[in-house]
This record gives sequence, C-alpha cells and structure tokens, in this order.
Amino acid sequence: MQRVNLSTVSDFVLVGLSDAPQVRFLLFVLFLIIYVATMAGNIMFLTAISTDTHLHNPMYFFLGNLSLLDLLCPTITVPKMLDVLLLENKMISFTGCMLQLFFLIDVVGTEIFLLAVMAYDRYVAICHPLRYMNIVSMKLCAHLAIGTWLVGVVNSLLHTSLIFTLSFCGFNKVEQYYCDIPPLLALSCLPTYSRELVILLVAGVLGGSAFVITLISYICILIAILSMRSSESRHKAFSTCGSHLTVVCLFYGTTICIYVRPSSTYSPHQDRIVSMLYEILTPLLNPIIYSLRNKEVKCALRRVVSQLRTAITRQECLSQSLASSGAPVAG
Repeated sequence: MQRVNLSTVSDFVLVGLSDAPQVRFLLFVLFLIIYVATMAGNIMFLTAISTDTHLHNPMYFFLGNLSLLDLLCPTITVPKMLDVLLLENKMISFTGCMLQLFFLIDVVGTEIFLLAVMAYDRYVAICHPLRYMNIVSMKLCAHLAIGTWLVGVVNSLLHTSLIFTLSFCGFNKVEQYYCDIPPLLALSCLPTYSRELVILLVAGVLGGSAFVITLISYICILIAILSMRSSESRHKAFSTCGSHLTVVCLFYGTTICIYVRPSSTYSPHQDRIVSMLYEILTPLLNPIIYSLRNKEVKCALRRVVSQLRTAITRQECLSQSLASSGAPVAG
C-alpha cells in the first residue's frame, strides 16, 4: 500500500508581491489601509444589524453571516502577506500552511452556500411576498446558516486532507502569497491527477449545486419582475436583489477563475492578481454595496456612528473634567 504524507518539507516559502524595498513598503501601506477599512466596515455593518431592531429579519440575518465571513477571509491571508511585505518573513510552517488552507477553503465554501441561501431568500421575498414570514422563519434561517457553516467545514476537511497527504520532496516555494490548492499541487513530487479529479468532482457537486440554486432563484425572480405591471414595483423588486446579484457576480467570477480549471492552465502571476479580488477587495466592497442601495442600513449605520461620536465626546469631557480637578486620568 502506498504510504501517505511522505513529506520531507517542514516549511514552505511564500512568494511575495514584490522584492523591491520601495514597492514593498508602498504595498504594505496600501494593503494595511484596505485591511483596516475592511475590518472597520464589516464590524460597523455587524453592529448596525445587531443593535437595530428594524434589521432583525431573515435578510439581514444572512447579511450578518456574510459580513462575518468578510471579516474572516482577509484575516486568514492578509496578516501574513503584510509580514512578508514589511519584514520579508516568507517562511510558513507545514502546519501553518495546512491551517491557512483549511480556513480559507472553509470560508470560501461557506460563502458559496450562503449566497445560494440568500438567493432563495430573495426568491421567496419577491415571488411569494405574502407567505414570506411563514416560509422563511427565523428558525429556518438559523438551521440554514448552521448548515452552510457545517458544509463549509466538511468541504474544507476533504480538500485539505487531499492536499496535505501528498508528498513534498524538497522544492517548497509556493507561487502565491498564501497557501492555496493550485500552487501546492504544483509542488507535489508525485502525480496529482487522481486528486485533482476528486477535488474538481467535489467542487463541481457542492459548488455546482449552490450555483444551480442561485441561478434558478434568479431566473424565477427575473420572470416575476418582468411580469409586474407597475414600473415602480419592478424597480422596488429589483432593488431588493440588485446588491446581492452584484456580490454573487463578483464572488463567482473570481473564484471560477482560480479554482474551476485544470492545473495545466495554472498561472502564478494571474492567480495572484485575481485572488486579491475575492480575498481583499470583495470583503471591502460587500458592506459598501449593501449600504449604498439600502436606506434602512444607511440609517442604522448613521445611528452607530452617532453613538460612537457621543461616546468619544463623553470620554473626552470626562478626561478634561478629571484633568482640571487634578484627579488621575485612567489610561
């Protein structure tokens, strides 16, 4: 029987985005700003949803889950990328690489199914508005959300086990700024055709089923919108799903370019550029996309910002009062 995990590699070397010191520093500052903005935007979005009772409904419950995924996705890869850019610390341990890949595939898989669930939610809201609250109950939403996270974990366990039971016999340079399936397959010193076939089969069944659910939901939504007599009704119906459709197109467009193709077409430079779209830019854009077209979210965000300003003002007034009275100010 063939032994597995014959790896003689104890760590991997991640390829940075640039070796020029000036460019590396500029990229570090740029991606740090984007990362901080992504964290701040999604945290504010989650705070608005959790604190505003007007947003305690199925659609915003799923948006909260999406925002949580948008917090996790860049956190898996960006801190290490910043470390490489600033300190040129390109080494990552075998275990660290395995964990990074596991969490990345977990988040990507969970988001695929969450987007399908959200498409179904919009289908019920537009095609069966009078029965919406009966069909999409909060209990069903909780079950669907838990299901998407569990499927993401199982999918990730399968993919990660297929990759890290390969044999890595010396060459350990990962042609990417994080550990991902295509560059790790390229490092194996044994044929990977059978594993690539299994990976494509699993991705095709799971990802394909989620895509079909999303596609059918939007076909039904489009038919329902076109059958509406009032242009105002059509505009209102489209506005409720326009943001989600934009996010779906961004996500599927980038992930398909990375994962749904044979390894013979693998291009390190192209993959590094495309992966930045769904790893870094999409999590930044998602809360902006959902906020721009949604008055309820805008109002909730204004209240969050107002409360934050009030809290800061009170803290400043308290600090000034304590300073004027000679009392010690808490740090």
